[in-house]
Amino acid sequence: MLRAFTASLRTIPRRTPTPTISSFFHSTTAARMSSPFQQDPHDLLVIPGPIEVADSVLYANAHPSMSHVHKDFVPVFGDAIRMTREVLYAGKDTQPFLISGSGTLGWDQVSANLVEDGEEALVLHSGYFADSFTDCLQTYRASVTQLKAPIGRAVSIAQLEEALLKKQKEGKSYKVVTFTHVDTSTGVLSPAKEIAQTVRRISPSSLVIADCVCSVASEEIKFDEWDLDVVMTASQKGLGAPPGLSILLASARAIEVFKNRKTPPSSYYGSWTKWLPIMKAYEAGSPAYFATPPVNLIYAYNASLQLITGKRSANAPNLPSEVVVSLEDRFKLHKEAASKVRKAAAELGMKQLPLQENEAANGMTALYYPEGLAAADILPRLAQRGIVVAGGLHSEIKDKYFRIGHMGVSVVNTERGDVDRVIKSLQEVVAEANATKSASV
Repeated sequence: MLRAFTASLRTIPRRTPTPTISSFFHSTTAARMSSPFQQDPHDLLVIPGPIEVADSVLYANAHPSMSHVHKDFVPVFGDAIRMTREVLYAGKDTQPFLISGSGTLGWDQVSANLVEDGEEALVLHSGYFADSFTDCLQTYRASVTQLKAPIGRAVSIAQLEEALLKKQKEGKSYKVVTFTHVDTSTGVLSPAKEIAQTVRRISPSSLVIADCVCSVASEEIKFDEWDLDVVMTASQKGLGAPPGLSILLASARAIEVFKNRKTPPSSYYGSWTKWLPIMKAYEAGSPAYFATPPVNLIYAYNASLQLITGKRSANAPNLPSEVVVSLEDRFKLHKEAASKVRKAAAELGMKQLPLQENEAANGMTALYYPEGLAAADILPRLAQRGIVVAGGLHSEIKDKYFRIGHMGVSVVNTERGDVDRVIKSLQEVVAEANATKSASV
């Protein structure tokens, strides 16, 4: 990654002192800032996460190794916590958790901290990841009921109402109701606002848990206004940082439920008993320790949040000039990119997996292969053109479709031309594959 950076250093005359990475980060001179890091040429990564990362974010990730309790790191971590709320339109009474781990750790946090042995969970199933969340909840001994939608659909509000009313008639309620906002396996977008409203109306004591790993920063999520209790995500998708950071936001109501547990949390590493004082300390400007945070990744995440929110962070690197848009414009750009990809795909004879347009995600597209063509006809040819997409994931149809991610810097920085390059390559590949098939008949 740093070859381009080190190569630029080799061009400096010997009489000029060689600048260190540290001096680049802490200098504010125009001369220093006029030499931004640029990545080496590489294949275009357009899977639904990890995604392409902005140069300045990767540059922040190359920060010199630093103690997790250093006075310069503490405000960087604190600002990352605060900016996480802004991306989700959340108030100060909500509690972010930034913990080393993948998005999967979010399931563990919910299961270990908010559900006790034998308590009931309702899981809305719109794809592969609902099964995984179910498995996690059951591992922590929750009693799980699934509401399963047909492939390509979200669970309907009518189905949800029926399940909640049935439980109400039994004189009971679900401890948590979970849904996957965008299921990465299908590209199906669930109606988060309507789900939360329905749960609040019928089962107000239930916690509303949103798995937003593939939707934060590419779909609008209004945490407070929609009255959500948990949003879990990860660093490597719409948030535009390298993988390795589990990101979760909990409501004051969820924290109160946690504090009133009858039994201790059923996890050590994922216990909020351990992590809550750590997060509060860093946000207040004091170092604290339970487990070592990923310092460099926090720098990178902070840098990406600066691009997303337009804010500048104390002690974080001053960023080179990059494309910064408002959150509202960011969501608009994702919708436009999704529409552009799907229009081009339809012209090539590809149907998208979501059956209704209003249930199709804006940060990714799942497409069935054109009639007569298969994965072997499409994916290797895209790879030859330097385009990396993802195959199918849903077990029942995984050989019938593939997935394209269009989120983050690939969408917001239109000058990169990433979306246009994907579309052009798709057009070439389908034409070539059809010609090959015709020639072999």
